[in-house]
Amino acid sequence: MTQLPGVQILAGGMLTGGTTSFTSTSGANATGNRDGSLAWPPPAHLFITANLGGFGAEWLNRVTVGIGLTSPFGSVSRYADNGPQQFKAVFSALPLIDIKPTIAYQVTPDLSLGLGADIYTFSDMLGEGHFEKQFISTGAVAPSVLGTAGQKTELYGKGTAVGYNVSLLYTALRNGDGKPIANIGVVYRNQVALPLNGGILANGVKTSDASTTFVLPQVITGAIAIWPTRTAEREWKLELDVDYVGWKSVRNLDIALANGSIIPQPQNWRSTYTVMIGTEYRWLKMESLPEWELALRAGYMNSPSQIPDLTFDPAIPSADVHIPSVGFGLVCKEGGTIFGVRCGDFGFGPIKPKAVAFDLSYQASLYEQRTVSCGCALATAVNGLYRTTYHSGGISLRVNF
Repeated sequence: MTQLPGVQILAGGMLTGGTTSFTSTSGANATGNRDGSLAWPPPAHLFITANLGGFGAEWLNRVTVGIGLTSPFGSVSRYADNGPQQFKAVFSALPLIDIKPTIAYQVTPDLSLGLGADIYTFSDMLGEGHFEKQFISTGAVAPSVLGTAGQKTELYGKGTAVGYNVSLLYTALRNGDGKPIANIGVVYRNQVALPLNGGILANGVKTSDASTTFVLPQVITGAIAIWPTRTAEREWKLELDVDYVGWKSVRNLDIALANGSIIPQPQNWRSTYTVMIGTEYRWLKMESLPEWELALRAGYMNSPSQIPDLTFDPAIPSADVHIPSVGFGLVCKEGGTIFGVRCGDFGFGPIKPKAVAFDLSYQASLYEQRTVSCGCALATAVNGLYRTTYHSGGISLRVNF
């Protein structure tokens, strides 16, 4: 954030779709999707940053504040009500949002520190505004609450929890023009227990109040970026990020009922490391379009599964996943034009932007085939072969003031 001058606003969203194909050990087939061709409403993001320079004291030039809004999971899945996995899941959604107020301070020209909050909550503007999971009851467990055999049962709940994050950015090397050519970053996000308070419906009739707790894991990120080329005309950046995600904190999702009884829901997830590599090549000065900048991007991410066979849930497409991605960005500076309109003329009254940027991206989530053999109570509902592929396209608009 301390490298972002003035006021900057970035907003966008992502269209995501795809399928999970399931073949049970008995040969039955089922296909799950994002509750249709595309998940709706789509995962979205909004970021606003402002450098406080110009508000009086000189030290404020080193302070940047910001706020972000993201949907960190944005997951939704649906299977047919009569499929082989019906007793485990036919619909699931977690429309959680993360509100991120943040402040960053440039301690020295080469060292910046950041501190922020993560406010996890739900909103009616995103899906149903609560966590939701539906399945067909077997009638074997608490039928007065979870429904008799063949009834559709729904668990739902929502809540709010607050966490924090701390970050560091260090510039290890600069070129002759003083621009960074090697940066190192570290981010720590703490573990947060998110309460989910709601109820249980059987065939649409509420049978009990209910609650559980979903533990959002701690995340430790280390990153390094280098610029083999960084001049006034062009820049080439390479970046490597590694996330440690402490999923082992998700030990259970036990459901507490209004009468004081507990329905056990063991999870016993395992922690993972996610590796991300990416590159960006930017043309800062183009002879044919002197008031424009162009960036081409590509990346790859690998993330292993966090869910063991014993507690596998078809609602979560959990398998080792490979995610290649490509994208490009265009920046129209003050003197540039779009359809005959100067980019510096966008805005309101005397507030005019210094630049307007557009970014497009595409990524494919290619999950490895996974054969589940859990030996659990609902083995016939989950055991079998899973093949999952998702496609996502993103668009963002950035305005710099």
